[in-house]
Amino acid sequence: MAVKPLKPEELYWKCDTSKFKFSTTEDVPPLPGVIGQERAMRSLAFGLGISNHGYNMFVLGESGTGKASIVKTRLDEMAASENVPDDWCYVYAFSNPDRPSAINLPPGLGTAFRDDMDEFIETLRRDIPKVFESKDYEKHRDEILEGQQERAKAIFYRIEQKAIEKGFALKKRVRGLAVVPAKDGKPMGQEEYNALPKYKKDEYEKETHILQERLSDAVREARNIEKETQDRINELDREVVQYVINPLTNELFEKYKDFTKVTAYLEEAKEDIFRNIDDFRPKEDIALPMGLRLPKQEPSFERYKVNLFVSNQGTKGAPVVVETNPTYYNLFGRIEHRIQYGVASTDFTMMKPGSVHKANGGYLIVDALDVLRNIFVYDSLKKMIKNREIGIEDVWEQYRLMTTTALKAEPIPVNIKIIMIGEPYIYYLLYNLDTEYRKLFKVKADFDSIIEKTNENMDKYAGFISARCKERGLLPFDRTGVARVVEYGLRYSADKEKLSARFGRLEDLVIESSYWAFEKGGKAVTAEDVEKADRERVYRSSKIDDRLKELIKEDTFMISTDGAVEGQINGLAVLDPGDYAFGKPTRITARVFLGDEGVVSIEREVKMSGKIHNKAQMILGNFLGERFAREFPLTLSASICFEQLYDEIEGDSATCTELYVLLSSLSGLSINQGIAVTGSMNQIGDVQPVGGINEKIEGFFDVCAERGLTGKQGVVMPKRNVRNLMLKREVVEAVGKGLFSIYPIETVDQGMEILVSTAVGTRGADGKFPKGTVNGLVEERLRGLAKSLKEFGRQKAKPGEGKDENKER
Repeated sequence: MAVKPLKPEELYWKCDTSKFKFSTTEDVPPLPGVIGQERAMRSLAFGLGISNHGYNMFVLGESGTGKASIVKTRLDEMAASENVPDDWCYVYAFSNPDRPSAINLPPGLGTAFRDDMDEFIETLRRDIPKVFESKDYEKHRDEILEGQQERAKAIFYRIEQKAIEKGFALKKRVRGLAVVPAKDGKPMGQEEYNALPKYKKDEYEKETHILQERLSDAVREARNIEKETQDRINELDREVVQYVINPLTNELFEKYKDFTKVTAYLEEAKEDIFRNIDDFRPKEDIALPMGLRLPKQEPSFERYKVNLFVSNQGTKGAPVVVETNPTYYNLFGRIEHRIQYGVASTDFTMMKPGSVHKANGGYLIVDALDVLRNIFVYDSLKKMIKNREIGIEDVWEQYRLMTTTALKAEPIPVNIKIIMIGEPYIYYLLYNLDTEYRKLFKVKADFDSIIEKTNENMDKYAGFISARCKERGLLPFDRTGVARVVEYGLRYSADKEKLSARFGRLEDLVIESSYWAFEKGGKAVTAEDVEKADRERVYRSSKIDDRLKELIKEDTFMISTDGAVEGQINGLAVLDPGDYAFGKPTRITARVFLGDEGVVSIEREVKMSGKIHNKAQMILGNFLGERFAREFPLTLSASICFEQLYDEIEGDSATCTELYVLLSSLSGLSINQGIAVTGSMNQIGDVQPVGGINEKIEGFFDVCAERGLTGKQGVVMPKRNVRNLMLKREVVEAVGKGLFSIYPIETVDQGMEILVSTAVGTRGADGKFPKGTVNGLVEERLRGLAKSLKEFGRQKAKPGEGKDENKER
């Protein structure tokens, strides 16, 4: 049965504007939710609702499907009704200064705690020096010191009197006081002492030893008095400081009595203040030579400060944090340093939180590819989820040649839901290559790139356009403009029954359409403006396409669009540099000659073809063998070549094309060069659908239109691709005028008949193909090749082998 060309209405689905009940999108409520995506939304609801450990989410889908904005919107709605997480503070650990302590407080109380401690320290810095400068304190201190001095004087006075009584005197030396012989109350000189008789010297030495012991006892007693005095002064200092500090601390203890970690910290801070009372004393300027003075050194009270690490004061519901740059430090926090005189130093107040800390108790959204790109991040993220805690570390410490002292802050417990967003290939790579990933990200929310073409979804398209117009201050769209966007949605999905869910691309179309409508002074965006936006986008991106068409027009790339040639056909391919995909006709040729190498693809032999294309070549050979090699072996040598191909070819969409050009070369029938072919085939001869069908047809049409349409040009395509046709207006109009034809085929035989205008033929009851048919001519040629090869083999055989062969015959 002859294949009829497609009608214009089969090449493009036109949206009926009468189905829309609005005048412009100003009358349409903005779309509040998403269009379609029922599967993804159910998965999202489940993943956000379940709180068990390990049920983090991976949201996957093609770029532009709106998955990130949908997730953020849904999280904001859900998190608003959840509990606000605690504030987190880091404080100085007095017992272990290198390990700051973490304290959690109800939302807003962390700020109050920080402010209270700041006020507490400022009050002490102001009031304690006043106490030490008071007359009452000086009076008590002087009394203690005077008493100590009197007692010390009395002790040394007794020793001195005893020494005088024995004929000795006390003399100051470098090592302290010493007892020396005296005469008339004055220390005796060395010469005078040496002149004394021996018995007198012996008496002096004996008394010196006794008096020196008594002097040592006196010195020890004086030191004990001094120590006792210092203890009394310290006790006095403590009493006067308590007079200042107790009212303040009592107030803090009362305010934070329900938080044991806070009260424990306050106790330690209070004791540390008592141990370091001197830090609060008034300081004097340091005098230098030549009348210079250094300013007084102010002590640091940083250890009493509170590092308000995470504050949720004013937060409504659970936090939702989107980290757009998930480096290690942005996610897990950092410890900053200050440089003074070339030396780096840090303390707990210089610890800064990361997005994980800010999202604790809520949700963290990260891009999967960005997570994998940044060193240490993915493994640290998994470690955090497994251990359910997060600290702050110097991640590069293990890679340094020299270790440095670093803070090891107390980890904070983590209760957080991680949502990674990425392309499908990243999800499947992680799922199959990382067993830990499966345990930690158990929920998959898969956003589809296409949705059903229903009246409801088309109305939602209008709501989507209305929302974009209101958000971005665009011109409203009238019904024709909305209808054209719907049609482009079908074009982008390459399916008449499916609308595109890649709303990023649709949003660009809406914005650009509004621009062109505004440029011409329109009040609303029409179908003409939408078409203008698409044409302009194509023009901006089609330099490569235009250059290739110029090369074809110049006959640099040789493509024939009229006449008939044996063993030559036009195949169709799609080139996609990334921003714009377009069709490119390619000349394919075949040559058949005597031999037994089979069908050889030149591209495969020189390794310019991919695995799928090589598979299609084997299918082609098997099809020929099954159809023609029933009574004789399939012995031929044939080459197929994609002419002027300078890069790798991949895919099976040229299988039908290669079969047709091979059959043409075998049968001697010429192929109509005005018809290009695309389509994949199986071993049975059924034609299978291919991708990029619109671009392929339009690419060949443009070449034909450039040279002049004759009415004999067209494209042979798989019938199963008819639902994918959303061709541009120029092609549809040319088909309507009979200037271009598109033939949908189900079997390879139908396509061959169109190309050579000759019946393919089927085997009769006698097992033979009718003479003059394509199959009959091919089988006759193949039989002749097999016989010629066999005869040639006999002629080359040795005489003895030839006789034996004849006898066998």
